[in-house]
Amino acid sequence: MITQATIQQIQNRIDIIDVVGSFVKLKKRGTNYLGLCPFHNEKTPSFTVSPNKEIYKCFGCGKSGNTISFIMEHEKYSYVEALKWLANRYNVEVEETEVSAEVRAQQQLADSLYIVNGFAQQYFSKVLLEEEEGQDIGLSYLKERGFTDTVIRKFQLGFCKEARNAFVTEAIAKQYNSELLVKSGLAAMRNDELVDNYRGRIIFPVHNTTGKVIGFGARIIKKNDRAPKYINTPENEIYIKSRILYGMYFARQVIDKFDECLLVEGYTDVISLHQAGIENVVASGGTSLTTEQIRLVRKYTQNLTIVYDGDAAGVKAALRGLDMALEEGLNVKLVLIPDKEDPDSYVNKVGPDAFREFVASNKKDFIIFQVEVALKDAGNDSQKKAAVVNQIAETLSRINKAEDFTKQQDYIRQCAQLLKIEESGFNNLVNKFIREKVNKLESKWPVDQSSPDDGMPPLPDFDAGSDDGFQLLLKDELQERAVVRALVEFGLKAWNDSQKVADHIFEELVDEDLFDNQQLLDVIKTYKAWYEAGIEPTAKNFYYHENQELSAVVVSLMEFPYELSEKWKDKFQMAVSQRDDTYREEVISTLGYLKLRKIKRLIDENQQDLSRPHTIEEQMTLLQTHQALKQMERELLQNLGTVIVK
Repeated sequence: MITQATIQQIQNRIDIIDVVGSFVKLKKRGTNYLGLCPFHNEKTPSFTVSPNKEIYKCFGCGKSGNTISFIMEHEKYSYVEALKWLANRYNVEVEETEVSAEVRAQQQLADSLYIVNGFAQQYFSKVLLEEEEGQDIGLSYLKERGFTDTVIRKFQLGFCKEARNAFVTEAIAKQYNSELLVKSGLAAMRNDELVDNYRGRIIFPVHNTTGKVIGFGARIIKKNDRAPKYINTPENEIYIKSRILYGMYFARQVIDKFDECLLVEGYTDVISLHQAGIENVVASGGTSLTTEQIRLVRKYTQNLTIVYDGDAAGVKAALRGLDMALEEGLNVKLVLIPDKEDPDSYVNKVGPDAFREFVASNKKDFIIFQVEVALKDAGNDSQKKAAVVNQIAETLSRINKAEDFTKQQDYIRQCAQLLKIEESGFNNLVNKFIREKVNKLESKWPVDQSSPDDGMPPLPDFDAGSDDGFQLLLKDELQERAVVRALVEFGLKAWNDSQKVADHIFEELVDEDLFDNQQLLDVIKTYKAWYEAGIEPTAKNFYYHENQELSAVVVSLMEFPYELSEKWKDKFQMAVSQRDDTYREEVISTLGYLKLRKIKRLIDENQQDLSRPHTIEEQMTLLQTHQALKQMERELLQNLGTVIVK
C-alpha cells in the first residue's frame, strides 16, 4: 500500500485544471472552467471544472468526481494506479508500507520484468525502423500487409534479427540479468548457450491497461513447416494469458465512449481495424474466453460483439466462453465475416465505412445463433435434439442476475419457438437447472451460516413504492444531504464563542435513526472520527479518501449547479450575500427540517397504527404518542418560523 505521507504529498501538489486540462480543452467561464465532456459525445460544452472545489461535473451525462477519480475514469486505472500516475506527473517519490519479504521479492521481480520488457520493446522497434535488416525484412513485410508508419509506431511493433544472439548480446552488454531474459521469454538456453527466442520474427508487444509492456507475440515471416507461426511470452509474474486482451490499452477509452467492445482473434485484426479508424477492438488470441477477460471487458461496457471468421473453426471459436459471458451479464452479439475472410483482410477489401455497416447490420444474437447452429448439427436425430434442448436450457440458466430476468424470459420464449417445444415446459427445465445450481451452492455453505437476509434493516411500514412514499423518501434524503453538506463545508467555522459548527451538529445528531442513507451516515462518522482525533476535516480530505464510495458521496454533495456571476455586484451596485455569510441560518434550517421530516414520518406511522385494533391501554399510549409528536412538530415549526409543511 502507498503510505499516507505519499498520498498527502500528491494531494498537496494536485492541480485539477492542470490534470484535466491535459485531456480536455478547457475555457475559463467565471470562476470555473468549461469544456466538451470526455465521457460522452457532445457538441455543446457541459463539462465543468471547479478549481476552488477541486471537482468536476458534467451536466450532460452526470459524471462527477475529483482529480484522482477523473484519472481512474478516463484512463480506467485503479485507485493505486491513479495515485502512481499523479506521483509521476508531480515528481513525488512513492513510498509504500512495509510488506513481507516474500511480497517484496515478488514486487521487485515484477518491476524487473517490466524494465526488461521495456528495453526489449525499444530494441526491437529500433531494429525494425532504423536498421537495414529490420527495414528490408520486417518493415517491408508490414508495408506489404498495408500497415502505415503511424500504426506501426502506435502499437510499437518491432523485429528480431536472424542472428543467433543479437538481442541477448545487446541485453547482456546493458547488464540485464540472463535469468530474467529467460523468464520473460525473450531468450532461451540451448546447449548451455543463451540465444534469442524470437529470431527472424515480427514482434507484437502486449500492453497492460496502464500501457506497460508485459509480454510479446512473435510472428514468423519465412515459410517454415516445423516452426510455429506465433511464439508467445510464457506465463510469469506479469504475463498471465487468461487476464489479457491484446489492444485493450489502446481501445479502452473508445470502448467506454461507444459502449461496445469488438472482439477479434488476432493481433493483425486489431491493428488493421485501428488503422481503419475502428478503435473499440481487442483480440483474444484465438483462445477460449476466460472469466478474467470477460470481466476486463465489463469494466468498460456491457456490450460485446464477437467478430470472427465465418468458417467452421471461426464459429467454434466464437461459441467458446459464451456461458461465462452470460453469467457476467454481458450482452453478446456475433458477426461472422463472409467469403473466407478475416477482419484484417475484410476491412482492407471493403474499406472502413463498409466494414462498420456490415458489422452493424449483421449482428446476430449469440444465444439464438447457438440454437440455430446446434439444431443444424443435430439434423433429424431426436436424441441429439433432446441434448440441444438441455444444452440451451442450461445456458439460459446462467443468466442469473435479477435485473436480467426479463431478458431471460424473452430468450425462453424465442428459443422454445426455434426448438419447437412448449414454452412452459422449457421454462420449467431452465428453472430446474437454476435450482440445481442453488442447491449445489447451498451444500457448500457452513451449517451455521446465517441467512442472506440476516442483518438487513427492516422495511418501513409506509408504501415506498407509492408516489407519496417515494416523495417522502426523496425529501428525507435531500434533507439528510443538506445536513451533511453543511457539516463538510462549515464544520470548522465558529458556532459561538466556545463551539464550532461541527460541535453543534454532533450535539443535535445524537440519534443515528435520523438518517436512512447509510453512506451519508458514514461520512458523518468519518468526519467525527477525524475531528475527535485532532484532524481538521475538509472536503478535500474526503475527495482523496481511499474509500472511493465515500469520496464519490462527498463529491456529489459539493457539486455546483450554478455560480454567482462576477458582474452581479458591478451591474446592480449592491452587496450580494454568500453562503459563507449565512452558514448559521443554513445549519439551523437543515437540521430543523431534517428533524421535522422525521417527526412527520413518525406521526404518519403512529396514525396508521391507530387505525388498527388495539386494547384500551395501547390506544391511550398511541394517542399520547401522537400528542407528544404534534407538540414537537409545533415547536420545530415555531423555531423555523414557518407554519406549512408539504
